[in-house]
Amino acid sequence: MGLEPVIYPFLFIGIFFESFLLVTFLSKPAREHRRSMQNAATPKVAIIVPCWNEEMTIAGTIESLLALDYPKENLSIILVNDGSTDATPSVVDRFSAHPQITALHKENGGKFTAMNLGIAHTGDAEIVGFLDADSLVAPDALREIVAQFDDSKLAAVTASMSIHQPRTMLQRMQHAEYSLGIAFNHILASINGLHVTPGPFSFYRRSLFPTIGLFRHAHLAEDMEMALRIQRAGMKIGNALRARVYTKGPPTLKKLIKQRVRWITGFLRNILFDYRDLLGTRHNSVIGTLTIPLAFVTIFGTLILFPLGISTLILNGIHAFSVIQAAPLSYVFSLHPFSWFYAPITATMVFSIVVTGSILSWMIIGKTISRTPGKLLPNIAVYLLLYGFVAPLWLIRSVSDVARGIPTTWR
Repeated sequence: MGLEPVIYPFLFIGIFFESFLLVTFLSKPAREHRRSMQNAATPKVAIIVPCWNEEMTIAGTIESLLALDYPKENLSIILVNDGSTDATPSVVDRFSAHPQITALHKENGGKFTAMNLGIAHTGDAEIVGFLDADSLVAPDALREIVAQFDDSKLAAVTASMSIHQPRTMLQRMQHAEYSLGIAFNHILASINGLHVTPGPFSFYRRSLFPTIGLFRHAHLAEDMEMALRIQRAGMKIGNALRARVYTKGPPTLKKLIKQRVRWITGFLRNILFDYRDLLGTRHNSVIGTLTIPLAFVTIFGTLILFPLGISTLILNGIHAFSVIQAAPLSYVFSLHPFSWFYAPITATMVFSIVVTGSILSWMIIGKTISRTPGKLLPNIAVYLLLYGFVAPLWLIRSVSDVARGIPTTWR
């Protein structure tokens, strides 16, 4: 079976989604979300940092929190060591004397137990946030987050996340990918379409937890499960576009696949096992008819198109080799004038270029509207070179693990 008849439905869906994004991006709610919303209100905030074996990064994370532009008397930082076996406890204790910091140590029980222990020590904080121990925040990020809570309908607010100092090719690829995510999250938040509140710098109203409960194991995707629970309860999740947080991207293919398998299997298991009722229009029409269905289309579309694309590439290579074998060497190695008349331009190629061009444009838009520093264009080139080959690896592994019931580990 050729590739073109199979790819048409996915190209149509891609173009439809890109058109939807553009219309929503230009809509009044999205334009209002792009305005700077810092204000003078400074409610009491508690930030919880769950950590397990983060001796190399936890100090920088804490220092970035202490540098936040926010009244010290209204900001508390709770460090929760979840039974680390390296030097993380001693690093945490080094900061425990600081008046804003509370250091807690517990036996290893998983990230969600560390988060829940931290919540129990937030006192009279009105807003509770979390930061992964390998992430850093911009000084003005918290004010951007807090300003969003002026909307009384919001139960949670997410930040704009990017890769901190990308060095390897894979980290550069992720940097471009995260810029795309910034644009998409901004647009989806304007219509309450977010289905995950990431670990790096997501915040919640303290009153939310007595209402819908604390964090759960949730197939190692506790931040996604909490967002789905919020959506099921009919509440809203916002996005602080210019609340910048920087996370350390996995530098190697093995670590990247491990991370993404945890994310994708967490998504599949949460939706298929626990939140199937979110599909449709019963709770949230955007989540049920757009966000989750498109995620499934992306996952399973990749599983279909990737092997077909590889087989087509191999067959075309064999055909080209056979043609070269039959041609005289003097013709093969001589220069020939190029003519667009002979270019294999098809509808598939044209629509593919349109979709790819739109994706790259959204990356640039994401970086621009969030004011994220750093160079993007070289990382976009790496993204184009690598992403189509490495993303199917973690998607195939994820679907296989879920189908076979193989449990996912954290690292």
